[in-house]
Amino acid sequence: MTAVSDHAPRPPVAGQRTVPPFAVVPGVKVAAALQGREQEVVDLVEATYRLHGAGDSVNPPSYFLHFPDRPASRIIALPASIGGDVRVDGLKWISSFPDNVAHGVPRASAVLILNDHDTGYPFACLESSIISASRTAASAALAADRLSRGRPRPTRVGFFGVGLIARFIHTFLARTGWSFDEIGVYDLSADSAAGFRGHLEASGSGARVTVHDSPEQLVRGSDLVVFATVAGTPHVTDVSWFDHAPLVLHVSLRDLSPEVLLAATNVVDDADHCLRADTSPHLAEQLTGNRDFLLGTLDDVLAGRVTVPADGTVIFSPFGLGVLDLAVGKFVYDEVSRSGGLQVVEDFFTELRRYG
Repeated sequence: MTAVSDHAPRPPVAGQRTVPPFAVVPGVKVAAALQGREQEVVDLVEATYRLHGAGDSVNPPSYFLHFPDRPASRIIALPASIGGDVRVDGLKWISSFPDNVAHGVPRASAVLILNDHDTGYPFACLESSIISASRTAASAALAADRLSRGRPRPTRVGFFGVGLIARFIHTFLARTGWSFDEIGVYDLSADSAAGFRGHLEASGSGARVTVHDSPEQLVRGSDLVVFATVAGTPHVTDVSWFDHAPLVLHVSLRDLSPEVLLAATNVVDDADHCLRADTSPHLAEQLTGNRDFLLGTLDDVLAGRVTVPADGTVIFSPFGLGVLDLAVGKFVYDEVSRSGGLQVVEDFFTELRRYG
């Protein structure tokens, strides 16, 4: 592979199409391209939600690969296409193997393929666990900002589940203007909770960090609650835990019982995507037979089509849209290209003449 200054696909000459060179972007370059760009990524995610809401995207259902011999594990394919200024198609292929954690290996791994809008040829393969975590964290930070307007801004945040996603969400909140007096931590693993506490204290936030002994303590002691677990079925069922009307970022989608959702104001990223695959909102739909418990989507909130009540519990449940991965992935690709750091695979495509 060779590094070159600019291998971004160029607009074709009228009547002609050219095959773009194929590049590989490793995780170290992905991380460097995103470092310190949290507000830009949040703005990009907001713009992508608006494009998606306007219909300038294609985002079919995600496809889940399950394994009879490894029921806790899965690999998900997220195909998508985004228009606007991004104009790129592609696919995220992301695995979740929770048993990895016990062996000192991260749970999730991912790659993102970007395809040229005009020729359909793939022009990049990017390490995507960092892209996925960044777009998830940016979505959470955007939702926290927009859904908390009109009510007192939370000063106590609680993280329920403290892996990579929780770390990225904290970073995005901290670097987009949030500060907290108290940060609560709860995880089934004492080692993970201690590690996350150390990360928080080293971040220099100045907040008082408390590792809670029970999930109830965490929820009741937080104005902003972040669920970032690997739970497959609801395990938080007591509606009274939410009597203090917190804002809830239900990122992991399957932690809350339908009853908890039905007692709250609910916002999703995309109703058709979120209400499937036995997510908590999907279970609520099955229980009630309708979607009346949904206030709307985050794009509805952004566009002012719906208004979030100033009181009561508000829950944001994002399924995670492939168009967000494409937008952030293209942003990373362009940044690496501008820096001259693209690693191009020479002669990746060989059969480029129709008859040899």
